[in-house]
Amino acid sequence: MAKKNEALWYSCWATAWGPMGAAACEGGLCRVILPHYQLNDLEQLLAWEHPTATRDDARFEILAGLTRDYFNGKCADFGQIACLMPRETTLGGKVLAACRKIPYGKTMTYGALATLIGAPDSARAVAAALGKNEIPLVIPCHRVTYSGGGPGGFSAPGGVDLKLRMLSLERRGQ
Repeated sequence: MAKKNEALWYSCWATAWGPMGAAACEGGLCRVILPHYQLNDLEQLLAWEHPTATRDDARFEILAGLTRDYFNGKCADFGQIACLMPRETTLGGKVLAACRKIPYGKTMTYGALATLIGAPDSARAVAAALGKNEIPLVIPCHRVTYSGGGPGGFSAPGGVDLKLRMLSLERRGQ
């Protein structure tokens, strides 16, 4: 989350799946809202969550273009988008940094991600950290699944149904 009194900006834009929105501070992206809301509701939500934010669509042009590509079924690499994340000395920071590297069209289990970050017995903690991800898609927590093949959870509005649609979109786009 952005620091108190830090400048904040937000934007909303159309995608093939509906309107998306995001908020950012000088440190990078701090919030992404996936397609789920009507545009007016989305703008009100962002304004309520970030009351000191100023709308600045130009700051989000690259992100908006990448998300439009993504929801049109094209492979989109969000690696160039700066994100405000916890330090990698914390479990949450390690989880989000490792998750960010899962490539388009691939999945990883919670247990495999736990092993990757050096905490092999921490699958539940990994799931909890991903459940707090405020930057879905850019930090692709939808690509992390249960070891038995189930989708696992997804805390973004739209829930597991949205996660399954996104995974299906990526499988078709490979």
